Amino acid sequence: MTATEAGRSFSAVLDLASEGETISITRGGELVATIVPPVRSNGAAIIAAYADHRPDPAFADDLETAHRDLNLPEEVRDPWDEG
Repeated sequence: MTATEAGRSFSAVLDLASEGETISITRGGELVATIVPPVRSNGAAIIAAYADHRPDPAFADDLETAHRDLNLPEEVRDPWDEG
């Protein structure tokens, strides 16, 4: 698609991209831009990354302890206690 065509029908170009189309924009016969659809993730990439890089169990335990400590009522928590 030429830059002129893209400019005249930019709303249609965006509609195409939202439907999964990749649009190449040319000016003077040379490619000047490519409009691609957005990446939509369903969480599979996060699950795959977690499967490849399992956290250290000790680190996970430390996070759980910190989470529990942070949710204690203010009167129970001693901000100066390092233990």
